[in-house]
Amino acid sequence: MMTLKDLIRRFTRTTTSKSSQEKTKKVENKPSLIVYWILAGFRILLTLLPQTGYLHPDEYFQSIEVIAGDRFDIDVYKPWEYNTTFPIRSAFVSQVIIGVPYSIINVLSPYLWYYFQVRIRTPYFLVTVPRLAICILSFLSDYCLFKLCQICKLNYRSRLIIYASSYVMMVYATRTLSNSIELILNTLLIYYVSRCIVYSEKVVIQSDHLKNAYDKAQNIVERVKYYKLRASLPSHSLNHCLVLVTLTVLGIFNRPTFIAYAFPPIFFWLQRGLGSRSVNLWDFHIRIVMFILCGIPVTLFLIIVDSFYFGYLTLGEIINLDLGFKNIIVTPLNFLRYNSVTDNLADHGLHPRYLHFLVNVPFLFNIIGIIALVVGLKMCHSIAKRHWLELPRIQSIESLMTACFIIPIGLLSLFPHQEPRFIIPVIFPIVYLYSPIIERSNRLLACKNTQEIVGLVQKNIGVRRLQYLWGISNILLIIFYGFLHQGGVLPLTRHVARELRAKPELTHIHLFTSYTYSLPTALLQLRNTKRIYTSSDQHRYKLKQDFFLYEQGSKAMSDVLGIINSKIVECETKLKSHKIPYRVYYAMPFNSLSNFINEHSLAVNGTNNLTFSTVSIFYPHLTTEKLPLLNFTSNFDCFLVDKLEVCFEKFISNLLNRFVQFFKNFGLLVIRIQYSKNIDSI
Repeated sequence: MMTLKDLIRRFTRTTTSKSSQEKTKKVENKPSLIVYWILAGFRILLTLLPQTGYLHPDEYFQSIEVIAGDRFDIDVYKPWEYNTTFPIRSAFVSQVIIGVPYSIINVLSPYLWYYFQVRIRTPYFLVTVPRLAICILSFLSDYCLFKLCQICKLNYRSRLIIYASSYVMMVYATRTLSNSIELILNTLLIYYVSRCIVYSEKVVIQSDHLKNAYDKAQNIVERVKYYKLRASLPSHSLNHCLVLVTLTVLGIFNRPTFIAYAFPPIFFWLQRGLGSRSVNLWDFHIRIVMFILCGIPVTLFLIIVDSFYFGYLTLGEIINLDLGFKNIIVTPLNFLRYNSVTDNLADHGLHPRYLHFLVNVPFLFNIIGIIALVVGLKMCHSIAKRHWLELPRIQSIESLMTACFIIPIGLLSLFPHQEPRFIIPVIFPIVYLYSPIIERSNRLLACKNTQEIVGLVQKNIGVRRLQYLWGISNILLIIFYGFLHQGGVLPLTRHVARELRAKPELTHIHLFTSYTYSLPTALLQLRNTKRIYTSSDQHRYKLKQDFFLYEQGSKAMSDVLGIINSKIVECETKLKSHKIPYRVYYAMPFNSLSNFINEHSLAVNGTNNLTFSTVSIFYPHLTTEKLPLLNFTSNFDCFLVDKLEVCFEKFISNLLNRFVQFFKNFGLLVIRIQYSKNIDSI
């Protein structure tokens, strides 16, 4: 039976030779692409459902929350990254990818409502439409993998199946995260550099061959012939320079950490062909100069866009030529300045610098990530021992992909704040290099009879186990991050949006939350309280705020109860003096209910005057900071009193009740809190 260790040893021993064999050997019994198309359709389906799982607040507050405030006449909460005094995020990429779908929604919304009474400015469409745009763009990375395998004459079917079945592509790559855009840009960058490497290699080989023939020519006629043939070779030194520069600059303005991802492919692009007779250091320096020159217009354009967006530059200042450094904002520099201070990173959480390699890579990429780490360690060992023949050729695609995996993670590991989503772009080189190990057992699909299947299973049982491990773990992670993790927040947002539309005009809504991520207020479509309106009699006024959100984080229930009681007392005062009705809601994980009831029963300072009623429970919902516990207690005294059959029935009943209660705890509970003395007046 073949073990994982044997597979890795065999793979690392023949990394280069396998690639050359795969290029020349006719691949028989290729896995069908039907599996890939099913997985691709499943990616779109998961986007349209939509997934209720909440990966990170940044998927809303660095994209949807910001762009919705720019496109719609609503109140939003812009995060500190977009503070005009020190912005660290560029707005251009988000304005294109998310702003364009929102503009379409804004234009179509009144017509669809007028003619068909269909409302599209709802939380579902505001979340799904941008996600669908990201999902469609994510297929660019699939296409790049397909084309690159074709260029290198490798088996693209197995790689596409592994790539599409990863939960990173199913979940992360369809979310409105800047990391998802970073993944797409990194994939395009690697693809174009790889094309340049393959093309340059062909031209350089021909050029060197003609150069040698020119030197060995016996007469002037032959020399002229070889000189003309060499001069007629196509140019390759600056191929795709403008495309690569544009992708690099866009990536840096999207997330300045893209520098770590862009460094390996750009370096490989610069050093193509070095060591041959046709390319020398002069070509290397020419490429650097042209790369910088081509990058200046793109960089200036994005700087001007950001300067306009954050109010540092106006058309009046341009017309009057009143320009200076005060009119320029460079968001990537602000980002690097902020993240270079450890105290700033401490506000977001500090992690050990080995977290990316030892935890995040296996967590994100599963068995392929572990294989990649083992192969990387073996390569480091070969370098230390100076066994150069065990390494792939420095100017090969294998070397490029290895560098695009190891170097970005190594550079990002220098920062003490490390989250798994920061390294999702390395899935492309990892799948390209190591997915054939897992997918090799797909040949079972092409077997014609039972004997072939039995023989192939006996030979590849270790590989088959890896494939099962890959599939099961990705399915579980899709369920966890796609639907379970903080899964009640999005349904709660939709519920609150309906409540705001249905409530009486003057009623104020107060919502308290505990142990949940922040609610994306852009999805609530709150009326704009900052805009100045003009009535028919020319009076100028502002709308009053009617929704109030109080996020209590992980505060103790007794403290939350005290805050709620104080707020209700304040609302009661306004009700009596200004006739402003109100409603108070509290959202918390269902397994916090017992603590809430206990704290209320022991409460003082008037909180015993509060009454509670369940509004709804949103399933599924899991807060990792407040995990449900399976509380099982068995009464062994029963066996001393009752018969064995009776005790066994009680044991089974108790066990089932505990399991039901355990799964019931995977919900987000919403309760309404009222002041018992004035229930009728609310």
